Amino acid sequence: MTARPIAETVASLLPRAKAELTELVAFQSVADPAVFPPSECAAAAAWVADALRAEDFTDVAVLDTPDGSQSVYGYLPGPEGAPTVLLYAHYDVQPPLDLAGWDTPPFELTERNGRWYGRGAADCKGGFLMHLLALRALKANGGVPVGVKVIVEGSEEQGTGGLEQYAAAHPELLAADAVVIGDTGNFRAGLPTVTATLRGMTMLRITVDTLAGNLHSGQFGGAAPDALAALIRVLDSLRAEDGSTTVDGLEAVADAEWQGLAYPDGDFRRDARVLDGVELIGSGAVADRLWARPAVTVIGIDCPPVVGATPSVQSTARAQISLRVPPGVDAAEATTLLTAHLKKHTPWGARVAVEQVGQGQPFQADITSPAYTAMAEAMRVAYPGEEMQASGMGGSIPLCSALAALYPEAEILLMGLSDPEAQIHAVNESVSPEELERMSVTEALFLRNYADSKRG
Repeated sequence: MTARPIAETVASLLPRAKAELTELVAFQSVADPAVFPPSECAAAAAWVADALRAEDFTDVAVLDTPDGSQSVYGYLPGPEGAPTVLLYAHYDVQPPLDLAGWDTPPFELTERNGRWYGRGAADCKGGFLMHLLALRALKANGGVPVGVKVIVEGSEEQGTGGLEQYAAAHPELLAADAVVIGDTGNFRAGLPTVTATLRGMTMLRITVDTLAGNLHSGQFGGAAPDALAALIRVLDSLRAEDGSTTVDGLEAVADAEWQGLAYPDGDFRRDARVLDGVELIGSGAVADRLWARPAVTVIGIDCPPVVGATPSVQSTARAQISLRVPPGVDAAEATTLLTAHLKKHTPWGARVAVEQVGQGQPFQADITSPAYTAMAEAMRVAYPGEEMQASGMGGSIPLCSALAALYPEAEILLMGLSDPEAQIHAVNESVSPEELERMSVTEALFLRNYADSKRG
């Protein structure tokens, strides 16, 4: 079998894939009942299950996971003696954020300027369509040469760990020789990239209390301890003057260096849309800061809004903090260190409570393994003139570490449809249909190459 028929089949199936992605993006599947009703996630899960059944998957099931979410599983038997490959994606998405910031409605897939826009188009509903396209192309050209398991998660963006817990309780379910996590992407559109490392993360909420209730700032301000001011002091302690992350106990990795693909400052400024005159934070190379070192982010603060604010000393304030940690740092230990840091740096004897709301371990792949050799060959064909590159990813996919622990012999590969223009987690998220086409070809060729390598 040559690669050309695979590529031609994928190209012919792209209009169908766009129509299907339009349907899937329409589900407002944010796995947070405070944002959208759970029925949206349930409907998306049902859509995914129906899509698997239509492709002759057996044992298709919508799994109720311990965090209250649902993941979708299916199995496609392969030839006798063939290896099994697990394909992963997630159907839950980030909230749309500022609706006014979207140029087109977030839950309506819209084509403009050669890209398809919509929440989840790249992260990661498009990833599920990538899997479907690859399998359809193989079925049309001699058959799928491996056994395929598909798992599509329903709460990846929340980091609540439901699928990891379910997998641990049912270890036979996701067992495979190789795992393709379709939730990362290319360093640049047109540059085939696998993700070699993922930072782990811990998510904490801190609440600071100082008074029995708010007080008039004219009558009591100046002596009454202000909870919001105390919280600001605590949050400021998490960064050095240059913006570097400073969590007590994590000093050993604060100066770690990335060995691999470089990320020039100018490219990063453009990708991150940094405003003219604003400096980047931290020290060292951009790749060091993104992929090899810890990074703290205050992702939310509960305090009075400016509109309607009263002249009051605040009695309580709360924030949510995300800490990303590189491979080599245990996320549970990072949670302990961050909790201790927050308590230590809370001023004025204020009462402080810290609650953990999410956690995931970092991950490092062995890109010299046979599966990566098969992937490199596939990318070389799908992207003529290009060689597979390996980058890090600052984000977290907690399932990777869970699968690595459950199945230490399995080879785990990370790839996907994101690129800097995709703006995942931001307004105007999009996917490049050209990347969807080429990465689907890549995955189909990888599955064929991997099957051949196991026969050899």
